[in-house]
Amino acid sequence: MCCSGNPTQWGDQYPDVYLREDIEAGQLYVFTDDAGKVHAFFAFILGEDPSYGHIEGKWLDDEPYGTIHRIASDGKIKGVFGQCLSFCRNICPNIRADTHENNKTMRHLLEKYGFVLCGTVNLDKQEGDTLRVAYQYEGLPSKKE
Repeated sequence: MCCSGNPTQWGDQYPDVYLREDIEAGQLYVFTDDAGKVHAFFAFILGEDPSYGHIEGKWLDDEPYGTIHRIASDGKIKGVFGQCLSFCRNICPNIRADTHENNKTMRHLLEKYGFVLCGTVNLDKQEGDTLRVAYQYEGLPSKKE
């Protein structure tokens, strides 16, 4: 994050402090190579996210949803976000996500893969810089021939 111009989103401790909780809750998923080495991970959490209860803006709907959190990659496996989204949509098609305003890479990926900007949220559990831009999956436009 720091190397890509976003030094304040995760700082020195995050997301490590939540990974054990994600593992214990069965909501942390990993991408591995053929030798079993982990190259990327993400949390997919079903149900209401307390941080999303108040949004400066408007969600697309009030239907049940899942949230993609803490996605990170070492860059050695290509297409991680697309694979993550496909996996999550098979579990719950209504998906939300948030990221730091300065996380240009994540914002680009969210918009490229059919998420729309809904507003801003303030994260409850995390300390420090907690304002995030919030997105919801709307779907990719169909390609017409």
